[in-house]
Amino acid sequence: MLKSSVQPLSTTPARAHTAGPGLLLGTSTNVRRTLPNRVAYQLAAALIGLGLFASLTPSPLYHTYVELWHFSPLTLTLVYAVYAFGVLASLLVAGRVSDEVGRRPVLLVALGMLLAATVLFMFADSASWLFAARALQGVATGAALSTASAALLDLHPRHDAAGVGLTNAVSAASGIGLGMLVSSSLVQLGRFPRVVPYLALFVLIAIALAGVYWMPEPGAAQGHFRLTAERPTVPAGVRRPFLMASLAVISSWSIGALFFSLGPELSARLFATSNAIVAGIGVVALAGSAGAATLAFARSTPWIAASGGSLALAIGMILIVLAAATGSVACYVAGSLVGGAGFGLAYLGGLRALVAAIPNEQRATVMSAFYVVAYASLSIPAIIAGVLVGHLGLPSTFELFGTIVSAIAVIVAFDAWRTRPSRPGVSHEFGRAPTSNDEPRLRPTTEQNATT
Repeated sequence: MLKSSVQPLSTTPARAHTAGPGLLLGTSTNVRRTLPNRVAYQLAAALIGLGLFASLTPSPLYHTYVELWHFSPLTLTLVYAVYAFGVLASLLVAGRVSDEVGRRPVLLVALGMLLAATVLFMFADSASWLFAARALQGVATGAALSTASAALLDLHPRHDAAGVGLTNAVSAASGIGLGMLVSSSLVQLGRFPRVVPYLALFVLIAIALAGVYWMPEPGAAQGHFRLTAERPTVPAGVRRPFLMASLAVISSWSIGALFFSLGPELSARLFATSNAIVAGIGVVALAGSAGAATLAFARSTPWIAASGGSLALAIGMILIVLAAATGSVACYVAGSLVGGAGFGLAYLGGLRALVAAIPNEQRATVMSAFYVVAYASLSIPAIIAGVLVGHLGLPSTFELFGTIVSAIAVIVAFDAWRTRPSRPGVSHEFGRAPTSNDEPRLRPTTEQNATT
């Protein structure tokens, strides 16, 4: 839905500023039509889901690639690794770019790179094409996720951290689940399985690219373009909630790492099938229950979501370990559902507290640092698991990683419970110990954000 303009479209607008929802004014008399802020907010959320959707699209095809081109499991692990390193490099190098030049330019470039990566996948005829496609996809995804997350808070009408955290968490879970489900279905049911999933992805990215073109610029450019590698920085006042949000995402996304790398193999073994849809059932169940739990407990305070979610995460991981050791399908499905619910709640609780503490001018930078931790926890465990499974076997690998993930989840649960409010009706930030002057300290921040 586009708002009409009384002036011709400006193809090269001057330095611009927003003037109410749906209009972007330049210093000249030209006016560029833009999407309303409400639609732009939904688009930013969709971009987060689309980035994760794209990252899961190749997963059901990896077994086919191995059989077709006869490369080793180690090569497959390196293909996964190059994507992860592409994401991390993008987050480290481009962390401040959207704060400096604006959100739209970064999103346009990122989506263009995702289109190029998708084309490489469609025409891939050897492992070297996979390396190139996954590396480019990783760089694009890192830029898109951090920038879209910052745009969400910019575009929210009340700059509500709780609402933004909920939107972010649901979008991420939906992207993961739909990415695996849609790709698996197209691989299993459609013709040309090595092309059709990427063709569907190409169409989605093209639609998103058109949306971003008409999107209002949600942020204000603060300087000139500088593409320099830098160490992730977190302001002193954000470090405590950042630490606990990082632990929450490490414990939750590590489960995702295991499922993305070894989940299809475990599902195929437990269900004794080669069906791609059945092989992806664990990832779909994990993401589906994560999204459902996030919506069901949307109004819960950060410490409740983080503590309860982390406990569910630990229980779910234990059930999955039992499934790998005993071959129990029931334990596997139950563990996926319980662990997925914990995944969603732990991620929501930590992210909410973090978003609430980020200064306005450092949103993209801090979110880049957060996604560095998130993707490190999603990629490094998967790489290590891919190497170890050939030496330890699938059950032992799940037991090792399950024990580590469960221990981290229990630590997060304890720390989140420790920061519960001492008085009824008073909520505290997860990751920050309660203080006697919480109400005076938090109220001005809320009022300031409401008028930003």
